Amino acid sequence: RQVGVVGKFVEFFGPGVPHLSIADRATIANMCPEYGATAAFFPVDEVSIQYLVQTGRDDEKIKHIRKYLQAVGMFRDFSDSSQDPAFTQIVELDLQTVVPCCSGPKRPQDKVEVSEMKKDFETCLGAKQGFKGFQIAPERHSNRVKFVYNDKEFELTHGSVVIAAITSCTNTSNPSVMLGAGLLAKKAVEAGLTVKPYIKTSLSPGSGVVTYYLRESGVMPFLAQLGFDVVGYGCMTCIGNSGPLPESIV
Repeated sequence: RQVGVVGKFVEFFGPGVPHLSIADRATIANMCPEYGATAAFFPVDEVSIQYLVQTGRDDEKIKHIRKYLQAVGMFRDFSDSSQDPAFTQIVELDLQTVVPCCSGPKRPQDKVEVSEMKKDFETCLGAKQGFKGFQIAPERHSNRVKFVYNDKEFELTHGSVVIAAITSCTNTSNPSVMLGAGLLAKKAVEAGLTVKPYIKTSLSPGSGVVTYYLRESGVMPFLAQLGFDVVGYGCMTCIGNSGPLPESIV
């Protein structure tokens, strides 16, 4: 968004592309609304063909796909820069500079590095009302409010989590991300960690295939123990379909 890709078609290319899996490419391309582009895509290359092989496509059909794409000039070898088309604008991204990030506190395109998350949120509390500010007086930053849920008393403060959802049809179709979530849940359970009962938890994978490999890998019971049961497939909390929160929290 800082570069200004709103209303543009974004194509990813370069020597770093072959190192990205199809799942990673799909995640990056499908998140184009977050960075504002009209469309984003990765051209077909050898990694794409291998994905067809790995997912059991017919050998003869794969052969025809490769021949057709090569014949019309749509099959790319990213190590050969002479195959790159003429772009109206080129933006370089060094994959070594990519670090874990989250977004917020209000908009998905407001990137925050995980290492800066606490500092950023504390700054936002007192900042002027807006996308990156709540304009809360300094003396109220540590305010706490008690409430009762299921006959037990709890406490909320600024930044308390009340919804925890593993969602987004794109991200939840990425095996590395989903298995990572499952392994994190496993470690959390083994360490004796629990989720507060008032936190609304849900797991909405991109497809039934995700449920299959989570179950087969043995991590589904740990996700369920923390409250992350499968509630459906596709867009859920990520587009606001979380359902209401308990009145005592609201």
